[in-house]
Amino acid sequence: MLSECRDAIQVVREELKPDQKQRDYILDGESGKVSNLQYLHSYLTYIKLSTAIKRNENMAKGLQRALLQQQPEDDSKRSPRPQDLIRLYDIILQNLVELLQLPGLEEDKAFQKEIGLKTLVFKAYRCFFIAQSYVLVKKWSEALVLYDRVLKYANEVNSDAGAFKNSLKDLPDVQELITQVRSEKCSLQAAAILDADDSHQTEPSFQVKDSKPLVERFETFCLDPSLVTKQANLVHFPPGFQPIPCKPLFFDLALNHVAFPPLEDKLEQKTKSGLTGYIKGIFGFRS
Repeated sequence: MLSECRDAIQVVREELKPDQKQRDYILDGESGKVSNLQYLHSYLTYIKLSTAIKRNENMAKGLQRALLQQQPEDDSKRSPRPQDLIRLYDIILQNLVELLQLPGLEEDKAFQKEIGLKTLVFKAYRCFFIAQSYVLVKKWSEALVLYDRVLKYANEVNSDAGAFKNSLKDLPDVQELITQVRSEKCSLQAAAILDADDSHQTEPSFQVKDSKPLVERFETFCLDPSLVTKQANLVHFPPGFQPIPCKPLFFDLALNHVAFPPLEDKLEQKTKSGLTGYIKGIFGFRS
């Protein structure tokens, strides 16, 4: 059915293209009315969006029933999660926004009011399953705030429904949602108290696993099953770099400040004895 609607909308859209004055929100002359082709386009779009909303709503009901059942024994089969329902309600809310934007229905106050109430209903259910997803990860305060938001949306629907009860009877029951949220709030508050008590109870030191290597905690007893495995944390490997002293360099700077004794007298005697021997050698005198 959705496929046929898309084909029909495409045909009407092709008919609207040649006349630029009849595209989006184009008035027919000066009468202030939307053209027939545009009404036809809005009608087909309404059928398509309404059908898509019903389909997604039925899928959401099936996922809700699956969430209430036990986990499947087959591990290969993926079990449904609250996030799957959140995605479906996001699509439904987007379809409702598109319904409000249909040309020719801007002045229909009853239609606008009906779509607004339906939006509140699906917002309430979307908010409920967001709270459920927070409960799974033990974020109690966030879940509690979201449950209060669900009650706010549901109470707005009950107070504003009035003449639209017939059009809302096919939607999920808001009163049933209110009852479920109240019970969930009680369960959540009890779980939050128990979780707070558990967090204050510290485990004995011998049961706490230490991330330090064994070489650094010889004096602390700790049950560490990983020590008997092939990946035992014994020492830091490779070891870290450590600074070491470098080889010293020696410079002989003292020699520049040493005062040597005078040797002039010894140098003169050596010079005289050397000259006398030279003369004796010339004349053939030998000692």
